Amino acid sequence: MRAVTVYRMDYGRRTKSPIGVVLENRKTERTNNYNDLLRLARRLYALDTADSVHIVIDMSQARQAYNPERTRDYSAR
Repeated sequence: MRAVTVYRMDYGRRTKSPIGVVLENRKTERTNNYNDLLRLARRLYALDTADSVHIVIDMSQARQAYNPERTRDYSAR
């Protein structure tokens, strides 16, 4: 599972501010991973149809795997 940060882009000032996260459950790279995640992010975070062009995701983060930390060490048993 990978967490991908969703940003709202301000094209006038060329800044982006984080507004949320979408999770990618796919384990393999497919043809439309980026487009599907972007579509999901726009559906969740856009205020209206006109606002959807301001919603962007950073795919460089999506390539990093999300590995939760272990709470116990079972290797000693």
